[in-house]
Amino acid sequence: MASIQPDERTIVEALRAGRLADARAMLAAMPDPPPLLLAHACARSGDTDGEIAALATLLAREPRHLQALLAMGEAQQKLGDRRAATSYFRAAIAQAGVTGAPDNLRPVLERAQKHIADNSDAFTAQLAQRIPADIARSSPRVALALDLLFGRTSLYLQQPSMFYFPGLPQRYFYEREEFDWVPALEATTPALQEELDAALADHVEFAPYVTTRADRPPPNNPLRDDPSWSSYYFLQSGEPVADHAARCPATMQALTLPDLCRIPGRGPTAIWSILRPGTHIQPHNGMLNTRLICHLPLLVPPGCGFRCGSAQRDWEPGKLIIFDDSVEHEAWNRGEALRVVLLFEIWRPELAVEEREAIAAILSSIEDLDLSAA
Repeated sequence: MASIQPDERTIVEALRAGRLADARAMLAAMPDPPPLLLAHACARSGDTDGEIAALATLLAREPRHLQALLAMGEAQQKLGDRRAATSYFRAAIAQAGVTGAPDNLRPVLERAQKHIADNSDAFTAQLAQRIPADIARSSPRVALALDLLFGRTSLYLQQPSMFYFPGLPQRYFYEREEFDWVPALEATTPALQEELDAALADHVEFAPYVTTRADRPPPNNPLRDDPSWSSYYFLQSGEPVADHAARCPATMQALTLPDLCRIPGRGPTAIWSILRPGTHIQPHNGMLNTRLICHLPLLVPPGCGFRCGSAQRDWEPGKLIIFDDSVEHEAWNRGEALRVVLLFEIWRPELAVEEREAIAAILSSIEDLDLSAA
């Protein structure tokens, strides 16, 4: 740290002694007064405009000067410009996250965080009074935009764990009416429920959905090897499971209706997804954002729920739910009976045929890769 020049030391001593006029006079006599010292002298004198001008000079030279950013935020807060204050406080907090902060500035950073929270509350309250009460009913997207603006919900985006394809819409759910095959599929629900009832009466074996492989580390999932979340495969890695398909011909016929996501060696997958009472599938993200997951509810007791992103939907028997599982989602069964849905995957409708073919080739190549031979 540079040593304090005699004239600067004299100014500091004057400020400490409360001789503000003397300090200001000495600073005025300097050809290039130290901006931070000048800002401090102005602040002590109640000259907020002068303080801001001095800090602006310093920030023009050093835009990320932590102490100056904090001081500017405090000055703007005193003037009542909460938006400006918040912008400086946020810049200061971001800078402290990169470079760290000396101990003497930590209380100032904590005060800045409180100012940000208070300013946000004031902003929300004032804005809520200005926006017409019924505007949120304009559309679901308007409602979500307002919830995000007011901090009532968080922003959830596609975060697939394996493969991300750019440029696809950030949508949590797709509506049944957007797919012409949905009515025909939903019409098969009674026949599919009969096959499920027969399988349950015969005590067919359901396998845990999340399983441990002998040649891999155990999955970090609380439901690993737990039959509370189980599956009964009809299509696995793109191929029919022969005995299950033979048992449930109506289900297999129904699966010919949608545009399944076909990837050689990988997909589609189609299962009964079983959630036992008291089970909670923790928030998680799927592997790909190039597909959509479909749930055709077959058995839904009271107490079940499903969330994707910031939106929750209820399963209703015979009514398809279509969602992007690359967005964080979770499900639970707080009821007293099994919840069963027919789960399958379809291509996202925004993908062109050649894009689907390219994606299938990429993912199939990954599936076929033999690193042991490398």
